[in-house]
Amino acid sequence: MAFTRFFRVILTSLLLVLLPMAQTVAQSVLIPSPPQIAASSYILMDPLSGRVIMDENSDERLPPASLTKMMTAYIVERELDEGRINMSDMVPISVNAWRTEGSRTFVREGTQVSVEDLLRGVIIQSGNDASVALAEFVAGSESAFVDIMNQQARLLGMQDTNFVNATGLPAPEHYSTAHDLALLAKAIINDYPENYPIYAEKHFTFNDIRQPNRNSLLWRDDTVDGLKTGHTEEAGYCLVASAKRNDTRFIAVVMGADSTAARAQEVQKMLNYGFRYYETERLFSEGQELMQARVWGGNSDQVSVGILDDVYVTIPRGARDSLESVIELDNVIQAPVSVGDELGQVKVTHDGKTVVDQPVMALSDVPEGGFFKRIWDAIKLFFIQLFE
Repeated sequence: MAFTRFFRVILTSLLLVLLPMAQTVAQSVLIPSPPQIAASSYILMDPLSGRVIMDENSDERLPPASLTKMMTAYIVERELDEGRINMSDMVPISVNAWRTEGSRTFVREGTQVSVEDLLRGVIIQSGNDASVALAEFVAGSESAFVDIMNQQARLLGMQDTNFVNATGLPAPEHYSTAHDLALLAKAIINDYPENYPIYAEKHFTFNDIRQPNRNSLLWRDDTVDGLKTGHTEEAGYCLVASAKRNDTRFIAVVMGADSTAARAQEVQKMLNYGFRYYETERLFSEGQELMQARVWGGNSDQVSVGILDDVYVTIPRGARDSLESVIELDNVIQAPVSVGDELGQVKVTHDGKTVVDQPVMALSDVPEGGFFKRIWDAIKLFFIQLFE
């Protein structure tokens, strides 16, 4: 249709402005195969674009060990964000929390500890006792908290995850996947950035006991700023790490490595590969107008069309010149039109593969026009469609 061809020309011109092309014909970008990773399951993902750079068995259900505590912390952060609890709230420590086995923050039964200290105990020290204390404080019991954990997992798209406890201690039917944990890490980073710096803290002292963050990459790579380690006999050695270099961030997940050193080494290999060969660009900004489109039967003949949220793309380094774009709108846009109405799609491809497929929305309202305006537009539209 004539409308579609016109819109394609407009968007391609816009992308030329956003991503200036130095050459008429882009050169091929050569990328080697991803490195071999010694782990049962792994994935490397960009949290802004959602692109998966490399993965293996990333949808295999495996015991997540203390990576479970990422969800425990996420729910606490959500409660903080929504104002239902505060960092300064004092949490009573129950016998149940005090007696929880495994890694500990060393809280004492019968005392009260702030939400802030317990959250650091969960994230930095991987304290099982702190996890249970927070679960009981938020939901009344650990079992009720687990129900919230599983509901939240579904909301985040974690379709292959099921939690049985708030700690990650071994239990039947307690499982997750590398892909689901990458989605959870993405949510932690993007949804509550004000709390994310806690994940980079190297030590935390509570009850006069100083414990280090078990993520050894925080000492080895200055660009790494989170997230969580895990280990049980059943799960092996696990690590979810994230790093940011310039404007690009990656999340790497390794499950079932052979040792503490191995999980760090394999994640480092994945991050280095991602940053060496890929970069993330923001193609469109929140609320950015892409074009003006024709509206029929409205009090205005034009509607502003664009993107409601930022749109990012992860591409091989040096491949910006190879991006091709097209926007396809509904052939007929009829008034009334309201802000947020979906009017079509914008698609960006690289090397024949779609890297962005995003709805475009109305950025302005167009109410219906008067009676004679609607009749006149209907007549014009009839003849335009007739000749096409």
